[in-house]
Amino acid sequence: MKFIHIADVHLGVTPDAGFKWSEKRAKEIWDSFGRIVGLAREQEADLLLIAGDLFHRQPLVRELKEVDYLFSTLTNTQVVLIAGNHDYLKDGSNYWNFHWSENVHFLYQQECESVFFPELNTRVYGLSYHTREITQPLYDELMPVKDGSCSILLAHGGDARHIPIDRRKLALAGFDYIALGHIHKPQVLIRDKMQYCGAIEALDRDDTGVHGHVEGIIENGKVCARFVPDEGREYKELDIRVDSGSTDLSVMQQISEKIELLGRKHFYKIRLAGFRDPDIIFNIKRYYELGQVADVRDETEPDYDFTVLEEEYRDGIIGEYIRQLKGDTLMDHLDEITKKALYYGVQALLETKE
Repeated sequence: MKFIHIADVHLGVTPDAGFKWSEKRAKEIWDSFGRIVGLAREQEADLLLIAGDLFHRQPLVRELKEVDYLFSTLTNTQVVLIAGNHDYLKDGSNYWNFHWSENVHFLYQQECESVFFPELNTRVYGLSYHTREITQPLYDELMPVKDGSCSILLAHGGDARHIPIDRRKLALAGFDYIALGHIHKPQVLIRDKMQYCGAIEALDRDDTGVHGHVEGIIENGKVCARFVPDEGREYKELDIRVDSGSTDLSVMQQISEKIELLGRKHFYKIRLAGFRDPDIIFNIKRYYELGQVADVRDETEPDYDFTVLEEEYRDGIIGEYIRQLKGDTLMDHLDEITKKALYYGVQALLETKE
């Protein structure tokens, strides 16, 4: 029996709102979902498992119809899904009155229920969110029916506000496979047994790293599940090291070269770190124009020569400040808190002086 496990699709989200690529990204997430459905069709997967947050918010009727059309093209695949904390089943939700195709099985209850597929001798368990937050550990006491069938649990959560999970208890519950959702980064908790598939696409600048889906096979009671990375866009972190010889133009060149090397299709979070020439000012706004740059953080510190500054301002407050904090200790021997106090304090005093 073959299955595909996805979660946290977040249809309807507009990533990086305000950036020039945000609307395009919203469409790409729909395209990625369509690609997953197409993959289930090509592979003739028996089950397509969706562990919550298919939508980023309450779905529109027309959106449900688009999704259901895609599901209806799966002539050999049964679809099982639950609502997560983003698309929870609130009063008036369009989920309630929607009529799905025959191969689609929505587990609506807020207490665990199951659907049995006799042709697969498989029972899929799950529950849906009816509120945005659930702080009770609803999965801790679950156990599958002991009837010789294969058992799969769809579970969405894993933090204090969204169904806390005791991994040990869940692992010992007796499910053959536990398809987890809510955490956007893929994580294997127990190989071939329990894992987060992660979001199929990066949804914002904090979703760094690879994304994709899980493909699994259950044969003779044995599960083999593997994460399949998507070859689309990623949010990548770029650490740019600067020194006293760095200039605004040299830093821009570093960023451009790294973006070219890693691929212009990706999105970038840039962090500048190190000690810069105090006279150099980095034009952060220009860095956003070097590619699909979603965030820039300047964590550099001015490379002051405190010996020279102490002598230059020996009769003033700057000289006294340096003497009080540094004394006769070499810079390399100062603790980090004292170093930061020196850098930030001297910088503030110099700016006030100007």
